[in-house]
Amino acid sequence: MAKPDTSGPDFEAGLPLLSIRGLGVRFGTVDAISPLDLDVHDGEFLTILGPSGSGKTTLLRAIAGFQPPSAGRIEFDGRDIADLPINRRPFNTVFQDYALFPHMTVRENVGFGLRVRGTTRKLLNDRVDDALGIVGLEELDSRYPAQLSGGQQQRTALARAMICEPRLILLDEPLAALDAALRRQMQKFLKSVQRQSGITFLFVTHDQSEAITMSDRICVMRAGSIEQIGTPRELYYRPKSRFVAAFFGASNIVEPCRIEESRDDETVVATPVGTFSVKGPPPEDTSGLALAIRPEAFGTDAASRVNSLEFEVAAVSFVGSETITELRHRNTSQMFTMKTRSDPAARPPETGSLLRVGFDPAECALVTGAES
Repeated sequence: MAKPDTSGPDFEAGLPLLSIRGLGVRFGTVDAISPLDLDVHDGEFLTILGPSGSGKTTLLRAIAGFQPPSAGRIEFDGRDIADLPINRRPFNTVFQDYALFPHMTVRENVGFGLRVRGTTRKLLNDRVDDALGIVGLEELDSRYPAQLSGGQQQRTALARAMICEPRLILLDEPLAALDAALRRQMQKFLKSVQRQSGITFLFVTHDQSEAITMSDRICVMRAGSIEQIGTPRELYYRPKSRFVAAFFGASNIVEPCRIEESRDDETVVATPVGTFSVKGPPPEDTSGLALAIRPEAFGTDAASRVNSLEFEVAAVSFVGSETITELRHRNTSQMFTMKTRSDPAARPPETGSLLRVGFDPAECALVTGAES
């Protein structure tokens, strides 16, 4: 089985375009956003990811100017903009409902921002043509929003946001109303447009696969605070908390963990199901220490792996390209999940049989804290 590449960051940050320092939002006596810091780098696609109630949309609204912060600074290109009104902030927002003018055509919607600025007719038409070309709506420029599909409306809203050439676009779950197939298509489209234009995107979503597909970096939020920031690869393979390990993809959680040996490049931990080696040093705060193992980390080639343990096969499910095997640890009865690539030539393990599986130190992580 091919080993995952967990060698380190795959995104090199440029200079911060947007810097948030100590930003907090309070509703009455409730802290919707606890004071936090966040840098958004010039030219990156940064996603704010979290479950409902995590504060991600509130944070975006505070940046956009729709929600006054109760504390902190919002700096854009080195200038504090926390007190600037919405219409003077140097970026645009794409909303979940797109907010298109129903009485205007696609061309009129896209060109609205330039028209209110008094742009000359020729320059306005040229810029609208360019924007429509980028989003692939040249042939639909005379249609009204009611005559467009959801994806076409989304692209119209994006073109309208881009036409004034902002350095930053805020996107508040703009794909939430689309069906699954169109959503996947639009994910690829948004990423390609961001790469082509070089505009910085700050994107909000609750969908983990969406965040993985499009983002250079992901900011995971929980209960009004930032839980972890990193590239999709870093968050997936090196989660720092149980919450990130569970929310950012499925994980087998083994607890409690006791550190038996640690050095700069490896930590040995004792658990109820065995003693295992984990890549890297232990976390500074070891309260609630647990071991997180992704289901696809397990392999039946246990003899070639550093870590191994024996299970009883509880159930086997064929789900197309993958086979999901539910495993029961014989001594503790704890349940584990293993995902393997389906092999038409291989016979799946039988329910009730014993199976030894293995995983390597780079394929697991030490995490802390509570899951929820």
